[in-house]
Amino acid sequence: MAKDVIKVQSPVLEGTQSIGAKSIVKSVVNAENGVSIEKAFANKNNTLFVCVENTDDADSTVIFNAGDAYPNAMLGNLTQPVLAETVTVFQIQDISRFENKDGSLDMDFGAGFTGNIYAVAKSTALNV
Repeated sequence: MAKDVIKVQSPVLEGTQSIGAKSIVKSVVNAENGVSIEKAFANKNNTLFVCVENTDDADSTVIFNAGDAYPNAMLGNLTQPVLAETVTVFQIQDISRFENKDGSLDMDFGAGFTGNIYAVAKSTALNV
């Protein structure tokens, strides 16, 4: 089954370029499909934050899938806990472990996961 695709949301700088703001749109996770974050790394280095909201009253997991590019993809998938009724923020540090050749990041979720996801990163565009 194809993964559900979401896009990275980037804050927009206000007039003095002192603060960036963005009203976030959450995407509902279908745990059976998983998620693919389109162009996940087309932003300033190390600014990608993936936010996973577990709306269930049970703990679960999120699995960051190894990418299809060398070198660090050989480290494999990485499973992380997502506690019940919380929002967990993940900052991707090792891009080469998870990046696919098309620039996406694929994720799966524990069985029965219920919740939302959104990704935020700083744009590479000037004055945005």
